[in-house]
Amino acid sequence: MISPESITKRTFDYRTEFRPDELDEVRACTEAHGFAIVKGLLPDSIVEMLQREVQRVVDPDATLGPGDSRTHVSFIETAYDAWALFEHQPFMNLHRALIGTDELCVHRSAAIIRKTGSKVVTWHSDWAGYSQGPPKNTGDVLNRGLWPSGKWFYITGSRPTHGGLCVIEDSHLEDWQGPEGFKLTSDRRSFYKDDGGDESRYDDFDIPGLVPLITDPGDCLVFAHRTQHGAFSNQEEEDRLSCAVGFRDRSHHIETPWELPESARTFAAELPDHLKKYADGYVGIDQGWKAE
Repeated sequence: MISPESITKRTFDYRTEFRPDELDEVRACTEAHGFAIVKGLLPDSIVEMLQREVQRVVDPDATLGPGDSRTHVSFIETAYDAWALFEHQPFMNLHRALIGTDELCVHRSAAIIRKTGSKVVTWHSDWAGYSQGPPKNTGDVLNRGLWPSGKWFYITGSRPTHGGLCVIEDSHLEDWQGPEGFKLTSDRRSFYKDDGGDESRYDDFDIPGLVPLITDPGDCLVFAHRTQHGAFSNQEEEDRLSCAVGFRDRSHHIETPWELPESARTFAAELPDHLKKYADGYVGIDQGWKAE
């Protein structure tokens, strides 16, 4: 297993870091290479608020212990203070630029706490669009859009020793066949070593094209819908906190096999009137739904 301490920031012959007002450049880098970093998108006050909200929503009773990790898949519904993001124009402008419209609705949200000693996140792509059959789970239903999958805030910073995010350069390209020395899994959502092993998602970082995303708490980590990504184990004493709120074009209607959850109805009802448009088209998520 590659040690996180041995992973250093990569240099490129193209720009990967951008100011919040360089929206065309962010979109171009994401389209060309599958990722981009928007520096300083959030001020310290919003970062500190999100840190509190992630802890409150994800681990309200402080039951997580060493080595634990927990993900909340409808974070924005009850992260009431985080609704301030909808009024933070640099954040909303980024989404408008990446999706190409002003007519946005909330698509998905999530927040994650990873305690000291939590395991690596194995390599995967969020996109379910390779599957031609009926959906088997909620990800198959929701993860078929062509908009960027990742617009994450690692609100305690992203660095290898702290469970930081990493991506594979150019892995979002439609004809990508996996890193050299690896084979894609049959669903094209991950890869494994080409040495006769099984199709288990790869869990190490000795990969051609690896890009560790080393960022500050207010930076936004953007990656495309097909981009392969994973995360190191958290080897620091501090909890690793992250969250994301993603949007889609409101005209992109999604038929879900579940009824609109009560929590999603409450979210739409409780949003202030001037923000209710962002819940128009929101389908929520029934985490327990699976195909029969």
